[in-house]
Amino acid sequence: MKITLPTMAMSALALSLSLAGCDRTENDGTRKDTAQAESATEVPAATTGEATNGSQQQSFDAQSAQMIEELWQLFPSWAVREGYYAVADQLQIPNDAYREQVLEFARRHREQFANIDTETLDANDRSDLALIQNFLNRLEWQLTEFQSHLWNPAEYNVSHPFALILNTEYAPLDERLRTFSERLQKVPAYYDAAEKTLQKPASPQLILAIQQNEGALKVFGEEAEEKLASSGLSEEEKQLFQERLENARKAIQEYITYLQTRHAELEESQDYKDFRIGEELYEQKFEYEIQIGMTGKELYEKALAEKDKLHDKMEELAGELWPKYFPDQQPPEDRLEKIGQVLEKLSEHHATKETFKAEVEKQIPELVAFVKEKDLLTLDEDKPLVVRTTPPYMRGFSVASINAPGPYDKGANTYYNVMPIEEFSDDRADSLLKEYNKYLMQILNIHEAIPGHYTQLIYANKSPSLIKSILGNGAMVEGWAVYTEQMMLEAGYGDFSPELWLMYYKWRLRVVINTILDYEIQVKGIDEQRALDLMVRQGFQQKAEAMGKWRRATLSQVQLTSYYAGYADILALREEMKEKLGDDFDLKAFHEKFLSYGNAPVPVIRELMVAELQED
Repeated sequence: MKITLPTMAMSALALSLSLAGCDRTENDGTRKDTAQAESATEVPAATTGEATNGSQQQSFDAQSAQMIEELWQLFPSWAVREGYYAVADQLQIPNDAYREQVLEFARRHREQFANIDTETLDANDRSDLALIQNFLNRLEWQLTEFQSHLWNPAEYNVSHPFALILNTEYAPLDERLRTFSERLQKVPAYYDAAEKTLQKPASPQLILAIQQNEGALKVFGEEAEEKLASSGLSEEEKQLFQERLENARKAIQEYITYLQTRHAELEESQDYKDFRIGEELYEQKFEYEIQIGMTGKELYEKALAEKDKLHDKMEELAGELWPKYFPDQQPPEDRLEKIGQVLEKLSEHHATKETFKAEVEKQIPELVAFVKEKDLLTLDEDKPLVVRTTPPYMRGFSVASINAPGPYDKGANTYYNVMPIEEFSDDRADSLLKEYNKYLMQILNIHEAIPGHYTQLIYANKSPSLIKSILGNGAMVEGWAVYTEQMMLEAGYGDFSPELWLMYYKWRLRVVINTILDYEIQVKGIDEQRALDLMVRQGFQQKAEAMGKWRRATLSQVQLTSYYAGYADILALREEMKEKLGDDFDLKAFHEKFLSYGNAPVPVIRELMVAELQED
């Protein structure tokens, strides 16, 4: 989830992509945050001395609502991803003036929220305030310290919100086409500002920007023209739409040409910006994005120890399975070689490149049935899950991902994106299919769909806190998906098959190695050969998977640590609740209570759960 969540945070511009992530209730009550109000109310800053607890509470509620309303005006692309379409006709222009606006927004709201006396707020609002403060600080840091808007050309891509407007039936087609047309007007200015902003780009980000913007052209191609032709727009409106569409395509193509020219120049001189961000920026980014109460280095060292423990478990299972699959052969003395041979044998059982997507779809109902049978979690089957081929403008990052609707449009489709393996060469496809064999495909579907990302993000949309939904924590979102893999197997999914458990440990080893890989690339500066040894020899990954992960690790920073960080925190919280509740602990109740807090960081959820226990 990867989430694009994300459900998916880079510069202020990219923030509108990443925080929508990974992309949250039908609630019997009303949300505390009334952010979809037609206009914001001016809120005077309150001080502790002049406010009662009630007025402080009201002040916090009003300031939160005002901040969110301004947020959508400032980040209309992010708003569209959250299902807030009131600003869908707007497109921010990523120039210096815009970035100054963002900085002013962050500093002004930080000053206003600093006047709130946290002691007057309940636990839920205190945690909301902590998320807001982290977000505002991070926003300023992104623009003034990290500054990826200067070196990451992949941040500049207009396509996704346009695709949502075109394909999400939140309003009649004619109305959406008019919105699409209004937004189109600013596309040339958008890419002009992008070119003027970029300085020396990093190589992986430059290559990705070319690839994804080439994919973006399809959003403005035949489908848009066909919908226009079948619409009820007047001839004058259609002509204007067509002109703007052609201007947008021209602007995108010119940006691609600009990037290709820069790539050729920099390739010759090898004068790219280093994609490695170094220890200081890494630790700062880790603190803002992961929020688990430890440093990146501490998590890295914890992951190194976990890798050795997983090798021990895998060696034991490989020894158990060896006589079954190699009856006439002595196992090698080297334990990594022994584990690798058993895994390689099991990996021979996989779908074809033509049937891979269909096999993914086929497993979803099986997972639903198991969760119901074991009563692990209440599932909302009214929320549509659509398995689709990853759109061209989103390719080049991961094999599978989830795009979920935001809290303003909860009924919209959730998309399970699957890379078009059928289009790959036979060698590349065979390597990926071995990696995502019949065992790992099941773990993948648990992670991305049931009861992983898809399920969690539906629960997040039911959270009474809009703040926790939109200012989501990636470690909680990814950690939940990783946690559910273990939870499902513990509940008996796969009938405790040693083959499935061995493959699961390989998958969990990947999560641990993600953390090691990310830290060693970004901080220690290891090269591709060392990274591939870590993934292929020590992590038993197929080469195609490892090559893809190397690329991903050069394109992002810190995000790869979110899986292990969140998983470890959730598992520790479950064990803590078991100890506190004893015989009263109920696994389903734990899951539903945990998910009820939206996309909050796990330490925040822990604080809220412990506070509720103390109240009881």
